[in-house]
Amino acid sequence: MAEIGTALAQIAAEMASAEDRGAVATYIPQLGKVDPQRFGIAVAMNDGRVFAEGDADEPFSIQSVSKVFTLTLALGKIGDALWQRVGREPSGNPFNSIVQLEHEHGIPRNPFVNAGAIVVTDVLLAGHQPREAIGEILRFVQFLCDDDSVHIDRSVAASEQATGFRNFALANYMRSFGNLTHAPEMALGVYFHHCAFAMTCRQLALAGRYLANGGRHAGTGHTVISMERARRINALMLTCGHYDGSGEFAFRVGIPGKSGVGGGILAVVPGVASIAVWSPGLNANGNSKLGSFALERLAKLMDWSIFAP
Repeated sequence: MAEIGTALAQIAAEMASAEDRGAVATYIPQLGKVDPQRFGIAVAMNDGRVFAEGDADEPFSIQSVSKVFTLTLALGKIGDALWQRVGREPSGNPFNSIVQLEHEHGIPRNPFVNAGAIVVTDVLLAGHQPREAIGEILRFVQFLCDDDSVHIDRSVAASEQATGFRNFALANYMRSFGNLTHAPEMALGVYFHHCAFAMTCRQLALAGRYLANGGRHAGTGHTVISMERARRINALMLTCGHYDGSGEFAFRVGIPGKSGVGGGILAVVPGVASIAVWSPGLNANGNSKLGSFALERLAKLMDWSIFAP
């Protein structure tokens, strides 16, 4: 097993020289402006140590990685009743597909596809105005990483709102089945804003520590979520966190992970560490191309696959 600092330095050097870096997301105009040469990685160990390389302290749009945090909050709010409105199975389809909703009567396949995350957001909106719900989610993430500089990139949120036609279609379709209790524009307003959170790899790795630490905040020891629910979120990240590329990620990397089209991935080694990697160029499935390669290398160098004997 390699030493973590040495492993990260080696990986960062390899990624710096990579020629095929994928393609940045252009359907959200603000994301299309990000430099594809960027690469950062951070590892927050359960013992409190943090290691980082590359652009690990540059904020980026976490996009769908935020769905891990909204799922955590929704489970804390309504518990297993959530699973009456959202499934727990891999989709096998792109993250913004509308096809399965028709066959499954408006019940999204899992909480990490866009439709599922919109339902989760609808749960968090109950009893709140949209601004209050956004504030609750933002404060939760700031608490997790113990850093109140985490913020919403307003330009990205506005860009998503202006171009999110398919998400509006998903929300309206679920509303027709009664699986959205608020007006689609209200739920989507919250959804677009939490997807537009700007975080660094270091902040994101720190925020994910509770999933590597049995549901407990590694800094304070306070329970964020029960150990059982933390385990189940990790299971969903492994099976559904990379959309129709989830099987390939599990096969090659072997640890739970959640990607975002901003090029970020949050990954978890249960009992050991939380990892955040960022490289804006995406592969054909909409997941960070170099981020996935970097995590594959790290898991091998550190022998961190959950399938290792």
